[in-house]
Order: sequence, then structure tokens, then C-alpha cells
Amino acid sequence: MKKIYHLGTCTTCQAIIKETGINKKGLEMQEIKTEKITAAQLEQMKKMAGSYEALFSRRALKYKELGLKDKKLTEDDYKKLILEEYTFLKRPVVILNDKIFVGSEKKNVAALGAAVAVI
Repeated sequence: MKKIYHLGTCTTCQAIIKETGINKKGLEMQEIKTEKITAAQLEQMKKMAGSYEALFSRRALKYKELGLKDKKLTEDDYKKLILEEYTFLKRPVVILNDKIFVGSEKKNVAALGAAVAVI
């Protein structure tokens, strides 16, 4: 599977897509605001990433609004929050066969760029 979960209005997602050239590699692109991720898709991401927490964005505005920074969240909480609100998914999430790349950290983007170069 070759797929990218992104937010079309996110300038960071747009920059990563452009920088890595991933949009020219024929990946299926899912805009998570207009096409919500399913429980099955999230489960697959979790298996590859190791946990729901690894997929959860603490940068989302609602994280502070809902007072989540003051709560101890469980894996079930992370799963429920991501499925309810697309902004809680750390973006972008790219799946290239058996590898997953989550978020916009420099080392992650560099690894993604290297992986994209060989497909």
C-alpha cells in the first residue's frame, strides 16, 4: 500500500509533499478533513506505528481547548479522539508498503524523502 493521509489546508503537509516529491509517485492521497479516516485505517496505522499515542498530535488547538494536557490519556482515549476529530491525527501520515512515516519532524521528513526516492 502506498498512501498519504494529509490535510489539504495544512501548509506543513503541502511543504512536505512538495519537498519529498511524493505527489509525483502515484500515491493514493486521502484528505482527512473531507474523507474521515476509518477505524480500520487507524488500526492499520497503529499496528505500524506501535501505538495510538504515536499518531496523536498534541499541537491540535482542541488539545488545549478541551483541557487534555491536564489529563492522563489512555490508548483508547487517543483512538477515540483521533476518530472523532481529524485534527488530532499527527500529519502527514505516509504509508509506503511496510513502512510508516508520521508527522513533520526533520528526521522523519528526511527518511520519507529517502524512501520516496527509491520507489
